[in-house]
Amino acid sequence: MKREEIVVPEEAIARQRDFQQSIRSMFAAREAHPTACVETYGCQQNVADGQRIMGMLLACGFTLTEEAGEADLVVLNTCAIREHAEQRVFGNLGILTHSKRENPEQVIVLCGCMAGEPRVAKRVKESYRHVDLVFGPQALWRFPELLWQVYETKKRVFDQGDSHGQIAEGLPVVRERGVKAWVSIMYGCNNFCSYCIVPYVRGRERSRDPAAVLAEVRELVEAGYKDITLLGQNVNSYGNDLDTGYHFPDLLEDIDKIPGDYWIRFISSHPKDATPRLFDVMAKCSHVANQLHLPVQSGNNRVLEAMNRRYTKETYLELIRYARSVMPGLVLTSDIIIGFPGETEAEAMDTVALVEEVGFDALFTFLYSPRPGTKAAELPDPAAREDKQRWFDKLLEVQNDHSAKIHAGYVGKTVRALVDGESGDEEFPLSARTEGNRLVRLKGDKALVGRFLDVKITGSNTWALYGEPV
Repeated sequence: MKREEIVVPEEAIARQRDFQQSIRSMFAAREAHPTACVETYGCQQNVADGQRIMGMLLACGFTLTEEAGEADLVVLNTCAIREHAEQRVFGNLGILTHSKRENPEQVIVLCGCMAGEPRVAKRVKESYRHVDLVFGPQALWRFPELLWQVYETKKRVFDQGDSHGQIAEGLPVVRERGVKAWVSIMYGCNNFCSYCIVPYVRGRERSRDPAAVLAEVRELVEAGYKDITLLGQNVNSYGNDLDTGYHFPDLLEDIDKIPGDYWIRFISSHPKDATPRLFDVMAKCSHVANQLHLPVQSGNNRVLEAMNRRYTKETYLELIRYARSVMPGLVLTSDIIIGFPGETEAEAMDTVALVEEVGFDALFTFLYSPRPGTKAAELPDPAAREDKQRWFDKLLEVQNDHSAKIHAGYVGKTVRALVDGESGDEEFPLSARTEGNRLVRLKGDKALVGRFLDVKITGSNTWALYGEPV
């Protein structure tokens, strides 16, 4: 698609505002005060999408509630990455049959990545007839129009969108209160890792205009947000579709010029597109956190090739060596999949060996979950589940031991941390994060929330540090 076809025209966005007003007027005529509940599953990109869904609902005249059973409208904003998340959504859809029976006027919406899969839409259409509206991520900006169709026609609406996707600017958004905010800088993915459904449901890569991203970040900083995360399925390929020579390191440099006291983070990075220049920019920019989430997925080259990751263990290790050479205090995390179809015990142990060699600060670990429609789901998978679980347990044992040792090394040190909320713990009532995104349980008054503090670390375990303000 041409760039001008990817960006939604302003007149199309204005048309959605007209639908918002139509819905408001409909409720006003009924003297109704509708409530809406939005439940979001999955990644931070889904969280960002959910915030825009809530923004559009407020513009439609709804009041937000957390009680799905009592809401006039329920939105399940879903994730398709793992089978467990999918089954949880179907379970919650089943529960909603009871509230729909008590309130036949209740509108139930299924959206997000699951809803972008034709097989899911078919199952919902046939077996969950109480669901009124289904649309994928690429139709999110048209939510008011689709919702109006439900109210106007009193019929079920299914919209799967196109395969590529667009960029819609100017949608209303409801931010979480606090110090953290999410900014999507691009959408979609071109990588087609053999285990991943994302390119099929979120479309091809498309980058937001740098000026729009910079304006949003500046607005957030001025509003007091201090921990801002840039989002994309692969932020390292930001700008490739702009054809201007402007890429992700350039965006980081320009964001860093925005005055204020804040941290910039980003997820996710793909090793095949991570470059020494990116790490150089991270090292020199005062606002960019020296924290890197760089998913490796496997430590075996045959498995990496089967995953279609397009890098080797050796090239990954070289990236890590360079990143640490320019950022000695770098906090490094990663994603790992154990039990990929055809993986042997020896290959799984190659991954464990890589984890020992790299010394990650933390890992997000997963037992392979087949996703229908992906190449990996069609591969033979002879290994028994109990064997995969044993390999997985070994990985956790190695990583948890290393994480505990890293955290123990912080005891007695003073670190800078951002107090981001309350923990619910009586002895350490505050929650904070270091520049490296380490969790700190903190003593102190809730009036400290939102402030950067020097914190003396007094204790630790595998998952958190404990401390008190200096």
